[in-house]
Amino acid sequence: MAGTKIRFGIDVGGTFTDFALTTENGIRFLKLPTSTRAPELTIFEGIGRLLGENGLQPRDVESIVHGTTLATNAIISRTGARTALVTTKGFRDVLALGDEGRFDTYDVNLVKPEPLVPRWWRFGVEERLAADGEELLPLDEKALEDIIPALREEKIESLAIGFLHSHVNGSHERHARDVIRAALPNLPISLSSEISPQIGEYERFSTTVANAYVQPLIADYLGRLRTGLADAGLTAPIFLFLSNGGLSDLETARRAPIRLVESGPAGGAVFAGALSKRLDLDEIVAFDMGGTTAKICLIDKGIPRRADSFEMARQHMHKRGSGLPARIPVVDLVEIGAGGGSIARVDKLRRLHVGPESAGSTPGPACYGRGGRNATVTDANLALGRLAADDFEGTGLAVTTAWAKTAINKTVGESLGLDGLSGAAAISAVVEEQMAAAAREHGREKGLDLSRRTLVAFGGSAPLHAVAVAAKLGIDRVVIPAAAGVGSAIGFLQADAVFEISRSLAFPLEAFDAGKVNRAFNQIGREARVAVEKAAPGLEATSQRTMFMRYRGQGHSLAVPVPDSDLDPGDEGALAAKFRDRYREVYKRPLEGVAVECTGISVRLSAGGDDPVTGGATGTRPTIPTGRPRVYDADQGDQVPFAVAFRDDLRPDTPFAGPSLIKDYGTTILVPRGYTARRGEHGHVTITKNETGGSGARTSGTGGDGL
Repeated sequence: MAGTKIRFGIDVGGTFTDFALTTENGIRFLKLPTSTRAPELTIFEGIGRLLGENGLQPRDVESIVHGTTLATNAIISRTGARTALVTTKGFRDVLALGDEGRFDTYDVNLVKPEPLVPRWWRFGVEERLAADGEELLPLDEKALEDIIPALREEKIESLAIGFLHSHVNGSHERHARDVIRAALPNLPISLSSEISPQIGEYERFSTTVANAYVQPLIADYLGRLRTGLADAGLTAPIFLFLSNGGLSDLETARRAPIRLVESGPAGGAVFAGALSKRLDLDEIVAFDMGGTTAKICLIDKGIPRRADSFEMARQHMHKRGSGLPARIPVVDLVEIGAGGGSIARVDKLRRLHVGPESAGSTPGPACYGRGGRNATVTDANLALGRLAADDFEGTGLAVTTAWAKTAINKTVGESLGLDGLSGAAAISAVVEEQMAAAAREHGREKGLDLSRRTLVAFGGSAPLHAVAVAAKLGIDRVVIPAAAGVGSAIGFLQADAVFEISRSLAFPLEAFDAGKVNRAFNQIGREARVAVEKAAPGLEATSQRTMFMRYRGQGHSLAVPVPDSDLDPGDEGALAAKFRDRYREVYKRPLEGVAVECTGISVRLSAGGDDPVTGGATGTRPTIPTGRPRVYDADQGDQVPFAVAFRDDLRPDTPFAGPSLIKDYGTTILVPRGYTARRGEHGHVTITKNETGGSGARTSGTGGDGL
């Protein structure tokens, strides 16, 4: 990717699609409502507009990096393919049984999420492998052939195959695929030995089923996208952004779309990580709030925390265990249904809820005038005066504040007896508490004190709520990056081509076999290199090897980096020391006299990567009011005059005190009373809490004390 000058980063969200075009003169960007029916149509429109506005031709584009929420939304909304599972006889209920974990120990009515495949589409066949991969019972081909009529009759659109111990030996799964494919050649088939070859049948089956569930949807979408771009004269290579913060070629994404599930949020994490390096921020909370969801990620020394698994569609107060597990490499973050389009409702007990349901782009918030009748967070911000109809210029939306107020009165006012302003303030307060609660839970899971960190906020909606969320977390410093409105799209352009593969490899360190371990590392390294070279041909790749280790008898492992070279016989002592150092770092005190064992290995290869300068980013310049608009002030409980400025018009390092608004391309920054904002050298806005708690600092900007 190095040396590329004309590139597109495109983030397809549930409400808006964000475009970032890098040119020799900086970044040009655009936000358009996502076409719910066919997201690729929005991509074609946005690319055409940006090329035309900048005097460029399709042949000038050197690459396109794309992330999408299609896979995530399909899993959350249960709108994927009609999927079946073929598994070892007697184990078809593994998906429903899950594991012994309970996300709420004391909830006697606890209900775990339903599997993506109903029981009547889960089929068991005779076969059995031992834990070491040795065949104990051959695959019953006749039983497989008997399943085929049911697959046809039920109009199954995708198939997952997962057998016991296939992470060690995938021969039975490959054989089953060949038998079924001979009869159903067009049926997409996902094998657990290829998608997630790791020990633990529940997680492995869940991951493979999710891959099969979204594969037809993603394959069809990517096919339409590639054809449409080619028809428009765009022959540049297309890369997909992965959940681990890296890039892949189109074919890899088509084969394993489960790796795209968190692609958009991962792009935002890369964007925030690059900013934290530039600003020398060692510990940050990345807060990304768009139109449909809010994402929280913890970043240390510019590197987003990573994990080898995550949960899709958590349902119960963001708690671990309330979602569907997926065993793939990911940026470690938490995502909740809280965005600008999140719908407010009042339940039978007169409690106000916001989200997770979203109005999306169609019909969208009531203020869009597209038929939406439900009040949303965006409607609340309009009614509070934080947003104005002019802020949506360039998106093609005819926004009307009156529609927002009407929806709030009907949704909240009539149910709770609140006037429009109080109802809007309540919606805002509830969604802010939900986002802060998700961040608290994420921090608790990691054993971290978030109050020591800086909050970095981006996405179209986050700058409006960032300071309030930070205050709830005890954080006094907030940074709003330049080009915050399209942060994920820019993050796509900053990413390396990265591919990571994990394998189960279990042995006690006292039985360490250097040759066996080296062969396993080299094998998955070759597989990862093939994927990276497709995304970054000709570029040198760097490798990171990891072993997953634990004390004997423990249920969870720690990732321990090891040298990127063949291990030598006798290295078990050094490996045990590395594990104990890592254990001490996480748990403060290692265990004495307990043997150490390895449970798996992984190889992460990366190549390329650019860091576009965001200081020159431009889009549609927002309209700045000539006077001081009246905006809701939480401290006053009413609308009061606010100072307003455009980010580019703020003098560097000159204080701009709240209560005030800073208009920007694609977003608006809210500076509450008691806080002061300053624009940095590269356009990033830092908001800090005043020591006195009052407005105190001198302002600069439209309606302030002079620029």
